[in-house]
This record gives sequence, C-alpha cells and structure tokens, in this order.
Amino acid sequence: MAIRNIREMGDDVLKKTCKEVREITPRTRELIDDMLDTMYEANGVGLAAPQVGILKRIVVIDVTGEDPYVMINPKILEVSGEQSGHEACLSVPGKTGIVTRPNYVKAVAYNENMESYEIEATELLARAICHELDHLDGHLFVEKVEGELMNAADLEEDE
Repeated sequence: MAIRNIREMGDDVLKKTCKEVREITPRTRELIDDMLDTMYEANGVGLAAPQVGILKRIVVIDVTGEDPYVMINPKILEVSGEQSGHEACLSVPGKTGIVTRPNYVKAVAYNENMESYEIEATELLARAICHELDHLDGHLFVEKVEGELMNAADLEEDE
C-alpha cells in the first residue's frame, strides 16, 4: 500500500470520463488500497480514481472514519430533496464553496469483490457520493459552486 499523488485542478486527467472496471485484478486491489491510504492521509472523506491519475470508475468514501465504501462502476438510481452547504475537494486544495446537492441518494455499485450492492444515503454521505461520482465523468465541484469560491482558511477564521 502506498500514498499516491493527488492530481489538482488544471490537470487534464480530472476532465476525462473514466472507463468501467470489467474485472478485479491484483493491480485494481492495490489501487483501491492505495486510494484508501491516500484519502485517509489527506484527511478526506472521499477519493475518486482520476484524482490519483487512474481513469477507472472507482471511488472510495468514508464519512465516519470507521467503515469505508468501495464503489466500483457506481450509478445513481434515485435522488430527492436538496441540501446546500460548503464543499471542498482534495483536488482543489484550500478552497471551498456553497454547492446544492440532493439530500437523499440511492446508488448501485460493486464492492472490491465485484459483488453488486445498493446504498441509500442522506446528508454528508449523499453529498460525498454525488461529489465523487462527478469526478468519474470529468467534473469538479467548482463547476457547481453558487457564488464565489472561497479560501477555506478564511472560513475557519469566521467560526
């Protein structure tokens, strides 16, 4: 397992659409382990494969620090409600902005053993799923920011 370099806004890889994963290989397992290590090292709640330069439809999410989700070839099936709040991204360091996302998300994905599962999520987990899945189609949260992109450090001073 290793910490990988997180690609930052401006890197072309973050603008590309990722390819579906057809099978789990030892390299895919290593990628997933590295993504989890990288996410935790960077104090993130989610990470998508293109953020470490790999154009595969894989995301990892952990909003609790206890039980990470590995989502391979994820698809959102249903959304409802809405929530607005500050969002940030490991690929846009030091920046935050207000983004409106669904408050409820139902998605389907495969785990690291290519077993299909459904997940229903609200609040932060719903936001994280939407945010990370956007990465798989070449989109960053900055495209959805309402108003100005802010320095995260300025926001912390206000609290």
